[in-house]
Amino acid sequence: MISRDSAARRRISATVAMALVLGGCTPGDHRGQSGDGPSRPPTAPSPSVSVNPVPACPATGVRIRSTGGDAAMGLRALGLELVNCGEHPYQLNGYPVLHVFDEAREPIMLRVVNGAKEITSGFDQPPRKVTLAAGERATAVVLWRNLVTDSTVVATNGEYLRVAPAAGQPAEDVDPDGPIDVGNTGRIGVSAWKKAEPSAPVPTRPAPRPVPSALPSSVSPPDSRL
Repeated sequence: MISRDSAARRRISATVAMALVLGGCTPGDHRGQSGDGPSRPPTAPSPSVSVNPVPACPATGVRIRSTGGDAAMGLRALGLELVNCGEHPYQLNGYPVLHVFDEAREPIMLRVVNGAKEITSGFDQPPRKVTLAAGERATAVVLWRNLVTDSTVVATNGEYLRVAPAAGQPAEDVDPDGPIDVGNTGRIGVSAWKKAEPSAPVPTRPAPRPVPSALPSSVSPPDSRL
């Protein structure tokens, strides 16, 4: 017969052994078994791609921008470009309409000289009817002088420019490429719209002629004695 103490010791030993077996099992030992989902490697976040959207064509069907300024001996010139970004022909017949504002975006009262006759010469061609097909362009030039003729009159500096294709048309913000420093002249000039010439394709250089390969070596005539 087995004594009660021996039986108790055996039950304790079995309980301890079972606890050790269960304690040695980790959740990783059951991966893939029923009740546990399969482990998945962590996925790296996909990099975000930033794309600059193309600006939408205004409701007017045209977009106006500046093409850069030029300054020489007090004379300022700012190029304007109008692009027909719509789907239908667009007609022009006149001068751009200018609106100049100071740094506080308050309007500056200036006299606009169509043709710029009082400012400089060479930009007084009369306006002509211009029809722009989709994608075609028209250009004009804004002109003024940084001139101070009266020290008692405060010089005027414009910081912002808005341009409309014609009177009564919506105006667009245009980068003036610097201050509109008209001094105390109180005037600014503009040329008439004219159709821009289409961009000429860049001529390609003709391909060089192939270098002739080396002349074949001369072959001796067969020996007549053979």
